[in-house]
Amino acid sequence: MARTGLMACALLAAGAAQGQAQGAKAYPEKMIKVVVPYPAGGATDTLGRMVASRLEGWKQTTIVENRPGASGNIGSELVAKSVPDGHTILIGIT
Repeated sequence: MARTGLMACALLAAGAAQGQAQGAKAYPEKMIKVVVPYPAGGATDTLGRMVASRLEGWKQTTIVENRPGASGNIGSELVAKSVPDGHTILIGIT
């Protein structure tokens, strides 16, 4: 009985992996937005622009959007509420 259950789990896992491979799309498929939650001209902004320039090697449009205010919470909230598809990136500091 345990052997049959193990075999069924293996088959389900293999089927799920194959389904993901067939439905996978190339990343990135749309514009990449780099959000900097601090004013333009600062060190974090400079870092965000350096990251964005490296991402342009993917031949995709990359923009840097500064959203200062509330100690970085306004920009962070924008990214948290964005579509979770990996096309919106937050540059933060700790």
